[in-house]
Amino acid sequence: MKKLYILISFGLACLTLFSCKKEGFLGQTQTTDLTQDKVFKDSVNTMAFLTNIYIKIGFSEAANRFTNGGLDVASDEAEPYDNTAGTTIGFANGSVDANTVSGDAYETCYNNIRAVNVFFKNVDRAPLKAATKVEAKAEARFLRAWYYSILLKHYGGVPLIGDTVYDYKDKIEARRASYADCVNYILAECDKAGQDLPVLQSALLFGRASKSACLALKMRVLLYAASPLFNDPSPGASTPLGIASAAQKPLVGYENYDPNRWKLAEDAAKAVMDLGTFSLVVDNATAPGYGFQYLFTQRQNSEYIWQLMKDQGNRELEGIYLPPSRAGRGGGYPYQELVDAFPMANGLAITNPASNYNANNPYQGRDPRLAYTILRDQSTWITNASLSQIPINIYTVDGKGVGVDAIYAGTKTGYYGRKMLDPAAVPNSFNGTNRCIPLIRYAEVLLSYAEAANEFEGPSKAYPIVERIRQRAGLNPYTLPAGLSKDGMRKAIQDERRLELAFEGHRFWDVRRWKLGDATQTLQMTGLEVQRNAAGVLQAYKLIDVRKHGFSPALYLWPLPAGEVAKSSLTLQNPGY
Repeated sequence: MKKLYILISFGLACLTLFSCKKEGFLGQTQTTDLTQDKVFKDSVNTMAFLTNIYIKIGFSEAANRFTNGGLDVASDEAEPYDNTAGTTIGFANGSVDANTVSGDAYETCYNNIRAVNVFFKNVDRAPLKAATKVEAKAEARFLRAWYYSILLKHYGGVPLIGDTVYDYKDKIEARRASYADCVNYILAECDKAGQDLPVLQSALLFGRASKSACLALKMRVLLYAASPLFNDPSPGASTPLGIASAAQKPLVGYENYDPNRWKLAEDAAKAVMDLGTFSLVVDNATAPGYGFQYLFTQRQNSEYIWQLMKDQGNRELEGIYLPPSRAGRGGGYPYQELVDAFPMANGLAITNPASNYNANNPYQGRDPRLAYTILRDQSTWITNASLSQIPINIYTVDGKGVGVDAIYAGTKTGYYGRKMLDPAAVPNSFNGTNRCIPLIRYAEVLLSYAEAANEFEGPSKAYPIVERIRQRAGLNPYTLPAGLSKDGMRKAIQDERRLELAFEGHRFWDVRRWKLGDATQTLQMTGLEVQRNAAGVLQAYKLIDVRKHGFSPALYLWPLPAGEVAKSSLTLQNPGY
C-alpha cells in the first residue's frame, strides 16, 4: 500500500502552485522550488497549496480521462475514439482485469487525500486570519470527502487513513474499511465541513467548496448507498455482493437490506432543494429546450452546485468532441441506441405508434435535447475559418465518405458529441468559451429526489419533479402518463437521467448501481450510415453494427490495481477479479 504514502516528493506538496488571475481562483500553473516549510510560512503560498488540491476534482468524469474518451466510451453512451486505452475497451468488451485497468482513480485520489492531510498538519502555523483558517480547513475537509467518494464508487470500501501523513518509514494501513464505514465517514466529513462554509461562493471564490456542495455530495453518496447494487434485498450470483466471500462482502455493500436508506437519500436531496438557492435554467421562448443548452455555456448559472473551474476562453470540450473538420479529436462517438432513447417532442417514445415518429425523417420533431447532445449528418457548426454555421457532412456516396467527417473516415457511428459545447467556440481559433464543467447540478438533485421518493413511498412526489425536468427540456406536453406504478416511475426516472445527464459521467455509474449491467451493457451497439447520391439527395439510412458489448458481475466495481493488492495480504481484491 505504498501508494497511500504516494510520492515522497509530493510530501513537499508544493512543487506546483497556482496564481489567482481574473478568471477566478484557479489560474495558470507556476512551478517553484518552495519547500513545505516555506509554503506554510507564507499566506499566499498556503492558499495556493489548498488550491492545488482542487485541480483534479473533475478527473473521474473528464471527457478525455483516457486516450480514447471518458467513461462515456466505457458504457453504452459512445464508441471509443480508438483502441489505445485498455480500460475503456475492457469495460466495453467485458474483459477488464486488475493487471490492465487504469490505476488513476486510486493514485489521484490518495495523492490528494494525502495533500489534504499535509495541509491540516501545517495550516495552523500559516500566517492567515483565524476566520480564513477555519474556512480553508472546511474546504480541505470537503475535498477529502470528495476524493473518498470517487474511490467509493470505483472500488467499494477503501482504506481510511484519517489525518495521518505517512512517510517511507511508517507502517501503512492496508486493510480496506467496510462500505458502510466509508459512507459514514464521508457523510460526517461533509457535515463538519458544511458548518464552516457559506451556502454559496462568489466573485473570485466562485468554484470553491460551499455548504451547498457538502449537502449535494451527501445526497449523491446516500443515493448510491440506497441503490440495489449496495443495498440489495436479495443478492444473487449476478452482483459483487452475491459472489463475494465472507471477508469481501462488507467491502462491496451492506450485508443487510434497509429500505430506509432511500428515505435518507430523499431527505438529503430535499435539504439541497430547501436551500431555495438553486433552480433549473429554463428558456423555451428562444427555442424549445434552449435553457438546457444555454446553461452549459455560462460560467455561473442558477443550476451549478459544484463545478470544475476552467480558464476563460477555453475550448477543451470542443477540441475533444467536434469532428475533424473543426479540429476535434479524441472523444467518443455516440451510439444509435442513445439517439433512439430520446423521445419525440410530444414526450412519447419513438417506438410508440402514437408518437408520429418517421423512420424516413428520424430527427424531425424529437426531444430538443437530442440536437443539443449529439451532432448528426447536416448538423451545423462554425469552422476555424468562418463564423458561419456550416453543415457537417457525415454521409456516404456509393459507400464512401465525402470528407474527413464522414462515417468510417471520422466517426465510427455516424455521430459526434455535442453536449456542453458552446456554439460560438471552435478549437484552434480565437473563439472560446467561459464555460466551467458541472460536477453536481440541480437537475441531478431533482432526479435524485424523485428516485429516492419513488423507491421509498411510491410515485406521487416524483411526478411534479420529473415533469419539471421534462418541461425545461421543451417537451410539449411534458406530463408523464397518469397512474404510473412504482416500477413505471422507476423506468421513467431512469430514462430521464439517461437523457438529461448524458455525457456528464453518470450513465456508467447509474447502470451499475441499478444492477442493469446485463440488460444494458451486453448489447450489440450500432451506428447509422446516411446514404446520399452525388447531388447530396438522401437515398437511405443504413443501420450498422459497431461493437458487441460484454459484461460480468465483477464489472459492477473496478478491480483494485494488482500492484496495490500485491503489497499486502490485508488488501483484499474485489470479487470476480
